[in-house]
Amino acid sequence: MLPAILTENRKTLALAAPIIAGQLGQMLMGWADTLMVGRVGVTALAACAFANTVLAVALVFGFGILTSVSVRTSQTFGAGRSTGKVYRAALTLGILLGAVLCVVMLALLPVLPWFGQPHEVNIAVIPFLILTAISVIPVMVFTASKSFSEALSRPWPAFWIVLGGVALNVGLNFIFIFGNLGSPALGLTGAGLATLIARICTVIVLLTYLHHSAFFRPYLAHGPGERSIGRELRDMLRVGLPAGGQYLAEVGAFATASLMMGWISVQALAAHQIAITCAATTFMIPLGLGMAVTVRIGQAVGARDLDRVRPIAFGGLGLALIVAACTAVGFILGAHVIAGLFISDPIVLALATSLLVIAGFFQLVDAMQIVTMNALRGLADVSVPMGLAIISYWGVALPLSWTLAFKLGVGPAGIWIGLAIGLLFAAGLLTWRFFWKSSSARLAANYRSAHA
Repeated sequence: MLPAILTENRKTLALAAPIIAGQLGQMLMGWADTLMVGRVGVTALAACAFANTVLAVALVFGFGILTSVSVRTSQTFGAGRSTGKVYRAALTLGILLGAVLCVVMLALLPVLPWFGQPHEVNIAVIPFLILTAISVIPVMVFTASKSFSEALSRPWPAFWIVLGGVALNVGLNFIFIFGNLGSPALGLTGAGLATLIARICTVIVLLTYLHHSAFFRPYLAHGPGERSIGRELRDMLRVGLPAGGQYLAEVGAFATASLMMGWISVQALAAHQIAITCAATTFMIPLGLGMAVTVRIGQAVGARDLDRVRPIAFGGLGLALIVAACTAVGFILGAHVIAGLFISDPIVLALATSLLVIAGFFQLVDAMQIVTMNALRGLADVSVPMGLAIISYWGVALPLSWTLAFKLGVGPAGIWIGLAIGLLFAAGLLTWRFFWKSSSARLAANYRSAHA
């Protein structure tokens, strides 16, 4: 199988490279906000962490649902059928999903004190949370369009647009957070305003490009024998809702961990924001590889080239583990230096350093679970993996985190140790599931059943 894996790896890397770069570009917006808001003060940084925790739950759930766009587009494209209706259904889903998530986030404003965060954090977070909630709408539309483009093996346009959005966000942060070029100094609220404007601009540019590109025009057009948008939406939701639930199980666990940090202290919450920003950034590399694996497995299944499924998945997994080993060493050896880039407060610095060391140790299992999860998604296998994720994060990770942090007195580090053990469970269960699901006989039987 090794020659087949090496052959598939070259194709996976060609697709994954711009996807990874685009994902890292998206994360740079979070880095810019965290680095620049950190200069405002500990309370502003803690409020940014709290808001990003709430925002992450909404965004990741939405991203999970929109992975169905990649699955439906890649399988339709691989089978040689028209993708025009898939695109229109994807846009419809992105708009509706963004609007629903925005309303849900705004509805949380009156009950923010229920989350047990310090009073000064609850006051500081409101304007930033309102602005970022509105920005979820353009994010969902952009993600749906980006997923469609990537599933057609054209990831570079979205990458360049994301990069431009990051540059715009940083420039607007400089103006609005610190009060430059005649603007009042808005602090954390300025970061939210910059993020909203940058996200609106990126989605406008991407949609304009797709509709005026000679390459994409045939794929957006109506084709013969197309299904209705309603049927496409039902198929997307059939795959997307369990996938969203799977993402929600993980991000909900990390969000709950953030709330636990707030129960300990403002300093613990600020340190958690630094560590999670760094861990989430390096996570974009295996995530991008996993997204490329989803697309390539979907195309292989659509073309009924089932013997390529395992080489694509195992090759992607090997690449992700190599990268994760490198980032693990970087976190463990450079934790203090990395944390010092964000803040100088000695208490926050010491806590963030310890959390980054723990993050280094779970890089490998985190990479394993995300690639195998995406490989299963390429097979449209989402319901059972969702159950495995719930068991791993809510049955293992969070109970352990709470016990270590509050019952055994380990503190903030205990919360992250519990999360690491939960990721280990998820990686093992999802890898086992893929081995079972990807046998040639089972793949062929599932294909015949789906097309009977």
